[in-house]
Amino acid sequence: MNQDVLQRAKQIKLVIFDVDGVMTDGGLTIGDDGLEYKTFNSQDGLGMKLLKNSGVQMAIITGRTSKVVTQRAESTGVAHFYQGVEDKLVAFNELIAKLNLRPEETAFMGDDVVDMPPMLRCGLSITVPAAPKSVQARAHYVTTKEGGRGAVREVCELIMQAQNTLEAQMAPFFQC
Repeated sequence: MNQDVLQRAKQIKLVIFDVDGVMTDGGLTIGDDGLEYKTFNSQDGLGMKLLKNSGVQMAIITGRTSKVVTQRAESTGVAHFYQGVEDKLVAFNELIAKLNLRPEETAFMGDDVVDMPPMLRCGLSITVPAAPKSVQARAHYVTTKEGGRGAVREVCELIMQAQNTLEAQMAPFFQC
């Protein structure tokens, strides 16, 4: 693991996730009923719950609006979420001001150019392998796992590892 990434991860108090392409594989399924369906990874969900238990706050900032995102946020302990956001930097700035955080205390995980403004402002910018090369080149960290296939869990564990909380969060699962 790159030492710069670990040093950045040590400072993180808030992780902000995009949804499509990060928490999902980026596919959009819209049924005949007009409803939007998304598939989330259960291991990502557990990683998010463990990260929250370790003391790191989480948020979602997404351009789309969907009831399933609200349900996912509630089930994983995401306290702050913004949907239907056209300018993600505006939402990012509002959120860190509200939480009285400095940009370097935040991580932003996105997968496309619309995510770049907050990714360029935060302390730890993260993307996925399917992101455009221009996004990958500007991110501090590119996950080994794909969006919707464990990338979020990878990031949660990376931050907990850097903050020396991973072992404590995992310990209950390895006791007989």
